[in-house]
Amino acid sequence: MNEHQEKVDRLVREFGGYWSPFEMLAALVEEVGELADELLKVEGVKGTGGKERLEEEIGDVVFALACIANYYDIDLINALDKSLEKYRIRDKNRWREPDEDPGG
Repeated sequence: MNEHQEKVDRLVREFGGYWSPFEMLAALVEEVGELADELLKVEGVKGTGGKERLEEEIGDVVFALACIANYYDIDLINALDKSLEKYRIRDKNRWREPDEDPGG
C-alpha cells in the first residue's frame, strides 16, 4: 500500500472502518457523477465553474477508489503502472503524435 493509501486507511479506520464493497462502489459512482457535473461547469456546458471544485471532485474520486483498493489490498500505483503498460502496448498506434497536423 502506498503512502496515500495508508493515509486513507488511517482515516477510514478512525471513522469506523470500510463500507461493504458495493457501498464503496456506489460512493465511487456518486463521486464520478459529481466530477462530471463540475467538468460540465468548467467547460461552460452547464453554468460556470472553476478548477478548484474540479480538483476537489477528482480528489474525492481518488479517495473512493483508494477505499476499494485498500479493501482488496491492491496498490493503486502498481495498478496504474500496469494499466499504463497495457495502454502503451495495446494503443501505441491509436493516437496521432502531438505535433502532427490534424488537417493532414
